[in-house]
Amino acid sequence: MTNIEDVVQLLRFALETKSDQDLKIVEECVKCFKSWVIYAHGAWIDRTIQLDPLRLLTPYILRLLWHAGVFETTADCLTEILGTFSAFFTSEDLAMLVRFLISERAQRLLSSLVEGDFEPDAVAFARLLLAYGDVSIQDLTKEPNSPSVQTIMQEFMQLLACEGWAGADDDICIPALEFWQSYTEYLIDSLFANEDQAEPWMDSARQYVVKILEQCWAKVRMPAEEVYAQWSSDAKGDFKAFRADVEDLLQSSYTLLGTGIFNRLTDLALEALRNHAWLHLEATLFCLNALSESISDEDVVDGTLSTLFGSALFANMMDPTLSIPPKTQQTAVTVITGFTAFFERRTQFLPSMLTFLFNSLRNSALAGVAAKAIYSTCDSCRKSLVSEVDAFLQQYEALLEWRGMEAGSKERVIGAIAAIVQAVSAVQQKSENVAKLIGFVEQDVQACHQSAKNGSVEEAQEQGLCALRCLINVGKALQEPADVAIDLESESASHDIYDTPIWAASQARIVRCLYAVSAALGRNGDVVEASCQVLRTGYKETSPGPFVFSPEITEAFVASSSLDTPRLDYVLDTAGAMLARHIKATLPTVESAAVVFLVHLFHLVAAMSYNPTNEPEITSSCIDLASKYIPYHFHTFLDPRCRDQVANFILFTIRSMMCPETMPRRSAAFFWTSIFQFQRHEFAMDVQAMVDNIVAQYGPQVTQVIIHKIGGEAARSELETLADPLRKMVFAQPRAKQWISDALFSSAFPSSKVSDGEKRIWLQQVL
Repeated sequence: MTNIEDVVQLLRFALETKSDQDLKIVEECVKCFKSWVIYAHGAWIDRTIQLDPLRLLTPYILRLLWHAGVFETTADCLTEILGTFSAFFTSEDLAMLVRFLISERAQRLLSSLVEGDFEPDAVAFARLLLAYGDVSIQDLTKEPNSPSVQTIMQEFMQLLACEGWAGADDDICIPALEFWQSYTEYLIDSLFANEDQAEPWMDSARQYVVKILEQCWAKVRMPAEEVYAQWSSDAKGDFKAFRADVEDLLQSSYTLLGTGIFNRLTDLALEALRNHAWLHLEATLFCLNALSESISDEDVVDGTLSTLFGSALFANMMDPTLSIPPKTQQTAVTVITGFTAFFERRTQFLPSMLTFLFNSLRNSALAGVAAKAIYSTCDSCRKSLVSEVDAFLQQYEALLEWRGMEAGSKERVIGAIAAIVQAVSAVQQKSENVAKLIGFVEQDVQACHQSAKNGSVEEAQEQGLCALRCLINVGKALQEPADVAIDLESESASHDIYDTPIWAASQARIVRCLYAVSAALGRNGDVVEASCQVLRTGYKETSPGPFVFSPEITEAFVASSSLDTPRLDYVLDTAGAMLARHIKATLPTVESAAVVFLVHLFHLVAAMSYNPTNEPEITSSCIDLASKYIPYHFHTFLDPRCRDQVANFILFTIRSMMCPETMPRRSAAFFWTSIFQFQRHEFAMDVQAMVDNIVAQYGPQVTQVIIHKIGGEAARSELETLADPLRKMVFAQPRAKQWISDALFSSAFPSSKVSDGEKRIWLQQVL
């Protein structure tokens, strides 16, 4: 770095003598200065350079801010240095920068921005101001009475008051909002760091946040539809991102401002509602919804929300004479979803709100969000709506007759009604309601069959999948609510859970729907997966119900699959899920299903010619299913229908650990981890003897595969997976030392770089 003095002298000479003569030379000097400072940053970290010579040039560079001809280049230079190496500037440098930021020239540049003139110098000034703010937040916060700080803070607020739409016309508001987010986060950190004593500057800092939120409220306002339609996709994306950032700022600010900001926004919403200022209303509801996650579970704002939801809001949204923009109606629907907990507490507002939502289902622009809101409302308020279940069923039937409802909306709404049906206490009434819901689904199944018969394949697929997804949503909604404790290991009621005549007819109809859709659409992966999901909705239940099928239903479904079945992995996983539900079952139907699953699994493995590489994903799923048998269903391996195939399957798992594909290796490693861990459980003597025989016969082979993989054949990311069965074996098997030693010192060990001494040390550490 011996030439730095020469560089500094050359640049100083040029800056002193040419600043008013040759602007091109001055620009090149500024760029050269920036390059040297950026380079010096790395050298300074390595302690190979002194910054003092370069710092002598900083005042010359700062003076150029008052020079219009090179302002943009100078501002960009300082902005980049502030962002990457702010420690380069001395306190005197920053003080000189502040003098410019509050100067008349700075005010003129800022006025251009506010008026919507985003000319290059004005934009460069805004970036410089924000770069200074990022490195000076602490000073700006703790010196609220300083005239220069007050001026600069006003400038930061004005950056969010520029004419034009965020992202479409105004690109400055996006980084400006980032500054205010950082500012707010600093305040929150300070608030929690000094809980015992409030900082003297905190109140004035809060006021800045209040003012900036009001400006954000104005900035998130949607443009008129004809204006928005002319925007590019990038502009629309940037505007959406800006609104999302405002949501984040609102959520952060609630910690600082409490319910005051919520009350203020509600007042703005009511004012907009009275004045029919629909886009103002949309912006306000958008901001209120952003606060819902912070406040919806608290009742401190129930009075405020009662005023809002008890107003003419919902009635106006449904009034066809008011010409309300679809976006405002959509946001009104969304805010309902955000405040579901409020409606659960204040049920008197449910009728008007639900009327609005069901009315919105007939509007294509609102149907999706309305269906989502209906589902969340009915799910949370199910007990309060039980008396209206018949009215809901009639509403749904009328919507089906209208034939304009989209599939997604139909699926959510039928699930919403099913949630209310779940809360019905009288079993007979619940059964009748479920029968009506299934009847609605059967209409789609029949339509699917007819469309397929007419050759309308796409329409048939849409109708069939809609029917299955409706069943899935109904099944999930009928599950016991999450706040009710469920003992998955309890078998106290399982002897009676499937013997329930009242649900037999509904169950038979549901199963017919599954097979009817499959018959109409043929081998379709989406149909297979959806059918599995229907079956699985009842697995976690501990009391009878329409989706609590006998294990025989799943047994028949799984047994009908083959290697050609699409999503076969999902089918096998469904079998495993059913076994996991009955981990301590003694029911004959469960025992029978376990045998059928295992026999089918062995047939699939045989169909792959016992070669894991033929179908890696199916291999992994087969081994995963086998792992579900350990430990509680492992006695199934002794069944006469399975016993002869056990040896072939065990060898198949060993080959899977050796194959190049990752998924089979991991599944096989988990299977052997379960086998070695099995020793710690107490089971019947014949089962324990079988496990002992498997470990004794195949343990050395498994150990050799694991050691060779660890010794160099496996990727580093797989070592933990391979180490797990090794750890279990060492803990449970007295012969582990000999097996590991044989594998380490065999001639087939993959690495020649590991000495015998290193192997012995490693063996001692493992044991």
